[in-house]
Amino acid sequence: MPALQNPTCSTILVTGSNGFLATWIVENLLKAGYNVRASVRSMDRGRHLTQLFKGDFGDKLEIFPTGDMAQAGAFDEAVKGVDAIIHTAAEVNLNAVEPKDIIGPAISGYLNLMTSALKYGDRLKRIVITSSCAAVTSYSDQPITINEKSWNDASVKECEEKGRDASGLAKYSASKTFAEKAGWDFYEKHKSEIGWDLTILNPPWIFGPVLHEVSSLDKLNSSSLFWYNAITNGKALGDASPRVSPSDGWVDVRDAALAHIRSLEIEEAGGERIILCAGPFVFQDAIDAVNLLESSSLWPSHKEPFAKGDDGEKEYKITWDMAKEKRILGIKFRTHAEMARDILVDWENKGWN
Repeated sequence: MPALQNPTCSTILVTGSNGFLATWIVENLLKAGYNVRASVRSMDRGRHLTQLFKGDFGDKLEIFPTGDMAQAGAFDEAVKGVDAIIHTAAEVNLNAVEPKDIIGPAISGYLNLMTSALKYGDRLKRIVITSSCAAVTSYSDQPITINEKSWNDASVKECEEKGRDASGLAKYSASKTFAEKAGWDFYEKHKSEIGWDLTILNPPWIFGPVLHEVSSLDKLNSSSLFWYNAITNGKALGDASPRVSPSDGWVDVRDAALAHIRSLEIEEAGGERIILCAGPFVFQDAIDAVNLLESSSLWPSHKEPFAKGDDGEKEYKITWDMAKEKRILGIKFRTHAEMARDILVDWENKGWN
């Protein structure tokens, strides 16, 4: 399918537009000249976006309440007259009781949007969906190399075998896996009926400065809160050492946002599943990045000493094959040191301590 060529004449629907990643996507789109239809659950959820971008972009930002995205038809009106969709709306829930409690809504979020696009997306050229590396792989005890052909079958199997006794992370990862597969199946089934194509992006941990509405450090989104706990308390997930657990990947939120914009504009991105990863990651990386900076001058409001973590060699079990991203999107990813500096400055500017 042809990619978008003229931003000033194009309208992009962004779902979950008041979220951590999505707010950066909205800003990137507006700065590039696009018209943005910002989907939120209610008008009240969109107030921060209006305040954040008021006066800068004229009438290019439209707040569009869609209610509960798990409800059939929730996106029927939202998709009408848009040229592309960036679907970021998804629940991060590590506390689901039954796997079905999170898997069902995750699938519905994909299929309700795509069904609306099938029915009413008369101008639509492309849908870009934010999936996750949780749909690509589970954590590994052995060295492995991961690319876009991989699927997190291990978490699905855990949920099938253990049910409600599966770990919260396995339930969440299974939901991302099932939802993404449902999206691809829908796309393949209806290819002959649609005038748009599909791109799915798979980021791992997303960290970075905060642009969405957050009142205090304890109200940070999940990934940012994990990063904060690592640098201040030395804690990773569970009781494992931050130098070994969890071995995963990471990406700066601003780079992830840029990748979504490029996925609209680059023809070769159509029909592709693309991992977005700046490199391998354990939480000791966050701790080390902060300690190598003059952190006290960047975040002077924070009076407590920063965590040192654990001595010893960091253990990266997952190697990420980024050949497809380099070939198609070509993002120049920020380093962890660059990101850490900008996070601390951001928190200081917000008056957090």
